[in-house]
Amino acid sequence: MQLDPLSIPYRAVESGLQVVIGIAIAGIAGAGSVGGAEGLAVFGVILVVGIGLSLGWQVAYFRRFEYRLTEDTFDIDSGVLSRREREIPYGRIQNVDIRQNVLQRALGIAEVRLETAGGGQTEARLRYVDLESARHVQEEVSRRKRREHGEHVGDESAATERGETLFELDGRELVILGIVSMDLRLLSLIAVPLSFVGPSVLSDFAPTATASLAIVALGLVGLVVASALVSGGLSMARYYGFVLTDRDEEYRYERGLLQRFSGSIPKDKVQTITLSENVLARRLGYASLSIETAGYAGTGQGTTGSQSAIPIAKRDHAIELAGRIEDFDALSFERPPRRARERYAVRYALVLAVLLAIAYGIVRLTPLSFPWYVLLGGVVLVPVAAHLKWRHRGYRLEDGHVITRNGFWSRRITIVPIYRIQTLVTSETVFQRRRDLATLVVDTAGTYSLVGDDAMAVDIDLGEANRLRQELAEDLQESIVEYRRQRGRDSFSAPNEGVADETSVGSPGG
Repeated sequence: MQLDPLSIPYRAVESGLQVVIGIAIAGIAGAGSVGGAEGLAVFGVILVVGIGLSLGWQVAYFRRFEYRLTEDTFDIDSGVLSRREREIPYGRIQNVDIRQNVLQRALGIAEVRLETAGGGQTEARLRYVDLESARHVQEEVSRRKRREHGEHVGDESAATERGETLFELDGRELVILGIVSMDLRLLSLIAVPLSFVGPSVLSDFAPTATASLAIVALGLVGLVVASALVSGGLSMARYYGFVLTDRDEEYRYERGLLQRFSGSIPKDKVQTITLSENVLARRLGYASLSIETAGYAGTGQGTTGSQSAIPIAKRDHAIELAGRIEDFDALSFERPPRRARERYAVRYALVLAVLLAIAYGIVRLTPLSFPWYVLLGGVVLVPVAAHLKWRHRGYRLEDGHVITRNGFWSRRITIVPIYRIQTLVTSETVFQRRRDLATLVVDTAGTYSLVGDDAMAVDIDLGEANRLRQELAEDLQESIVEYRRQRGRDSFSAPNEGVADETSVGSPGG
């Protein structure tokens, strides 16, 4: 099978900007060295030859690219000057992701990305095939993966093909998603150019200091509002039309307005699930649910192996759906000891003291003058902040799962199946040791660990941390044995199905 013929002009246009710039530089150099009408002729010849070579390359790429769905592997032959032949076993394919931007949807073509469990990078891409062929590849790979797992896939009904719809984002939830997703970090991108042009603009339009302050205040308010609206609008466009379905061995999702995504989350690669709520979402009674998988991020947003299973939903509904993915018991938590709250109060008091010292130093050592002592009002906020931080932390150990909770401004509840644990680490900072506290880090095979975002029971009693680590280590071995036994029963007709791979994912790391 080959790519769609429309991929030739699309790829040519897609890479055309770089080609045109290179051709223009070469043409101008050639024309300048000759000059006059002959120089223009040289420029025209270089331009025509360059465009012809670019189109010729795309035609050759199209003719030399072939993909096949064989009995056991997905094969790709590619390369214009040097040939590359790849055979990707279906059992190693983690996701077949279909992507379309606005222009691709108008042309009826799509990009297909094949991701494997070996890492966060794309293993192979089909750029580009018609949408029907893209969906055929996605369905066939999914079907053949299930067959390898020992499932009967001969005569599937249309309902089975579509799967069971678990969640569909409606208009109200989309608007709420835009509201709770407002991100002011966009201000940092705007602040850099404004720091250069702002003073000159103020000098032209605000001759007095009072007018300058008024313009600055209004400008800041406007920037905050604009940044919030843009970030919220981007989130709405990203998750427009979001649908999550249950397809036996995987969860299938579709989303996107400007760029449409369709992909899957393999159930046997799920490492953790995380319930996230920022302050505004908690106030409105909403939460989001994300799934961390082993090695691959099916998001189209980088390579952090996390995919939004539910971008936004009523909190009770999100918890119910989390329970369908991982059958945990409850979300009640054991909080850290009260001496941890004292530690937070001391930390915030020290931060406040440093800010006061800096403000006082500025007033004393510079011509600037402002009521620095107003910061003393923060003293009353120190115990409140310490209590809120303590209150929103906790952990829970139950049969089959360990659950942690952290964060006030953006609270994260992480649910980890015990058989997915890779390593258990007890860490103590200098300040924790003074109060006999420790942090228990629960690491899995996902990629959150690469950015220091593992499930963590923070500031718990040192003796309790060591006890939990030992208990979890024992439960881990029992869970792996039970998981192997269950998988063996489920795949009795295919006894060699991926047990070794699952063992490497679920067992403790070196």
